[in-house]
Amino acid sequence: MRARTAPMVIGHRGAPGYRPEHTRGSYELALQLRADAVEPDIVATKDGVLVLRHENEISGTTDVAGHPEFADRRTTKEIDGVALTGWFTEDFTWDELSTLRARERIPALRQNSSTFDGHYPLLRLRDLLELIERAGEAPGRSPGLVAELKHATYFEAAGLPLDELLLAEFAEAGWSDRPGVVVESFERTVLGQLHARGFRGRRVYLLEGAGAPADRVAALGSSAPGYDSDLTLRGLYALGSAAASPGDRVDGISVETSQVLSSGSVSVALFGEDDAAEVGAVTSDLVDLAHSAGLAVFCWTLRPENGMLPPEFRTGGPEAEWGDWRRFFSILLHSGVDGVFADHPDLAVSVRDGL
Repeated sequence: MRARTAPMVIGHRGAPGYRPEHTRGSYELALQLRADAVEPDIVATKDGVLVLRHENEISGTTDVAGHPEFADRRTTKEIDGVALTGWFTEDFTWDELSTLRARERIPALRQNSSTFDGHYPLLRLRDLLELIERAGEAPGRSPGLVAELKHATYFEAAGLPLDELLLAEFAEAGWSDRPGVVVESFERTVLGQLHARGFRGRRVYLLEGAGAPADRVAALGSSAPGYDSDLTLRGLYALGSAAASPGDRVDGISVETSQVLSSGSVSVALFGEDDAAEVGAVTSDLVDLAHSAGLAVFCWTLRPENGMLPPEFRTGGPEAEWGDWRRFFSILLHSGVDGVFADHPDLAVSVRDGL
């Protein structure tokens, strides 16, 4: 049985509970709030620049709709089987995207963050790498990077292979051999391609509770096995098995909080404390099975707002009001997971460290 250690707190897109996601302000704040690592979502521009956006469709997170010079770029595309209408990063050069300003993605829930709308330009991956390096100059600080490649099969078909672009970016920034780098994706194929290109950091497979990965659907059509096949005992051992080829094997999985939670109650000892605290129960099956298969386990996303919490943790107030987030965070942080993604990294750190 592996030793129980305090999980890593990862600033999910920076600290989007306080600043618009994927902006300099969001990442700088996450690092100031003692996140152990930060997590960017990575998409590409027409000229092969890696930019940080939750999706390649950017109408909900930028002011692109207010730029008349880009009105003719609005279009409808099918992304991983879903028809979307808007503006897409791969139809812009970086110079064009750099004229845009970021907006809060969910302003109804995060009105304070939305007061920063229009304040920050978009950010490239190389800009974030520089921020992390500067934060690491502080005594006792060595923040990590957990980078998510978005829509890898789609971008490869568009002539923008994210694995190749990412490793070229790492090489240019001197990050090729940097310890603690994690790359994650909902598509296992691109993780294997990274290994084939020489990436030796950790590779984490993102798993949703429903649906099938886009790379499998592209290869097998409607008969493609879903994510649920990866979450069986056989599937987990196939992901982490030493018998699997290095390209097929991954170092960990990352799942939704709903896949970790269960009902009931249990007493657990807080990290570094001898006394037990009643925080609720979790299902240990998935975490324990994944660990037995040699896989690290991460979960997403810890958020305090009523509108973002499971029903049993809501307080009955407005959706933007914070609910019983301490209990929710504590359950997940004591579930045995190796890391959590948090929109308010300071809240997760405070619960984990018993502050």
